[in-house]
Amino acid sequence: MEHLNTGLDANARTSVAEALNGVLADTYVLYQKTHAYHWNVTGPQFPVLHAMFEVQYREMWAALDEIAERVRALGAFAPASGRVFAELATIESAEETPPPANAMIRNLLTGHETLIRRARAALGTAAEVNDAASEDLLTLRIQSHEKTAWMLRAMTE
Repeated sequence: MEHLNTGLDANARTSVAEALNGVLADTYVLYQKTHAYHWNVTGPQFPVLHAMFEVQYREMWAALDEIAERVRALGAFAPASGRVFAELATIESAEETPPPANAMIRNLLTGHETLIRRARAALGTAAEVNDAASEDLLTLRIQSHEKTAWMLRAMTE
């Protein structure tokens, strides 16, 4: 990591950057899955789900840049290849054959809940080293994914 004099030592920056890169990888995979579902959803819920998935993937697309730029501000590099994202991600990518709409909703719900847990763990890492900027970013990510999970969960009841 490059030499920075921001009040966080190299070990602190490294631990937070690694945690953020995990969140970034899961966000990227969930973004791709949501976008694929947007393209491929079928059935009577098509208009609603097609529009909802678009709102969700656009929000995550913007978040990807925010997370990656925070990693860079810490002096680390963000993942730059699909292979690395796949290695770091805990969320499964979209299926080769799109599932039915109800399964899409459940799969995305599971993905958002997984991402919430991962972001919450990263928040703990940032809090341990007093990295308020990363804490703020992760708090916003948790809020966004919790709201999306609530909306998806409401569609499964």
